Amino acid sequence: MANLDEIYNTRILELAGAISRTDRLANPDGTATGHSKLCGSTITVDLKLQDGRVSDFGQSVKACLLGQAAASVMAREIVGSTPDELRSVGRTMRAMLKEEGAAPTGRWADLAVLEPVRNYKARQASTLLVFDAVEKALEDAAVRAASDLQAVR
Repeated sequence: MANLDEIYNTRILELAGAISRTDRLANPDGTATGHSKLCGSTITVDLKLQDGRVSDFGQSVKACLLGQAAASVMAREIVGSTPDELRSVGRTMRAMLKEEGAAPTGRWADLAVLEPVRNYKARQASTLLVFDAVEKALEDAAVRAASDLQAVR
């Protein structure tokens, strides 16, 4: 089993300290909140989509250090991402933490620092909150777009 120094290391502290895009968007295409009942962490995200990619992102993060670190990487990398890429990163993170899968690679490689969380089930939900919220916000954006399209018809 990992020790707590592995999950609360210097790199995680750096990522959490560098969290950006902490202002909510005024008129998002999609919004959602992820909440962990176990620890009380909450992350609310807003996103805008343009030409099939995220064009803007904002978030409110009231989470532990692990949730903050994950949200920091998300905020840094999300703009320009497609919904499919974001869903894939979420699947990879869930597999890494819950099924001993491989860590994300490429521009998402900093998320590998969270790999030791797999040994602490109680910390997994807060680590995954931002991915859950982003996926729900993408669904919200799709529902709103379909509703707008239906209203035009």
